[in-house]
Amino acid sequence: MRAVLLLAGLGLFAVPATGCFAQKAPVVVELFTSQGCSSCPPADAFLTDLARQRRDVLPLAFHITYWDNLGWKDPYSLQAATSRQQDYASRLGDGQVYTPEMVVGGVHAFVGSDRAEGLDEISRAANAPSVPLRLARTGETLTISIAQGTGRGTVVLIGFDSHHRTPIARGENGGRTVLESNIVRSLDVAGKWTGAALELQHATPAGEEFAVLLQAGDGRILGAARLNGAGS
Repeated sequence: MRAVLLLAGLGLFAVPATGCFAQKAPVVVELFTSQGCSSCPPADAFLTDLARQRRDVLPLAFHITYWDNLGWKDPYSLQAATSRQQDYASRLGDGQVYTPEMVVGGVHAFVGSDRAEGLDEISRAANAPSVPLRLARTGETLTISIAQGTGRGTVVLIGFDSHHRTPIARGENGGRTVLESNIVRSLDVAGKWTGAALELQHATPAGEEFAVLLQAGDGRILGAARLNGAGS
């Protein structure tokens, strides 16, 4: 089937020793999907398998809004998700958006139900260098630490729910019950990184779990880290 921003207070602090950072950043896999799209359940199932089986992958489901008027309003649709996909469409394609679409590493886009291509792209992206990031929580505050490196990027804080099972009453998937995983509930720009060591603090956003992405101006994911809702 084809077709909010909160700035955190910025401060340059000494970043903890590199031993505090994850040794290897997870590969970021973004799925643009909708409960109103009959082609999306196989892609949702692929993302669920990645969420359950691959700790080296950060899979995120972005539920778009442009199918909400076709008989079923997706309860997890976000305008920020639609805007993010439109940005990718401008960078990676002809400006057209569709579902299901998967983007790996911020640079490779393809039909989200294509497991073979998805696994190939994940393998390739795993070899890309990354900027070390760390995400920690104290109470209702998240601390994002980024190591010194080369380049520039936007720090994107994401809140997501681990999974939901939804009975769909109408639309193309009417009568089905769908299981969806790592559903994005919020996207916040936490700050900008210019290559120097950086520490940011941000209130916990909407969502059960949290992740942070460092994204270059051309869309490349330069680094990523995740944190469950329980703590650091």
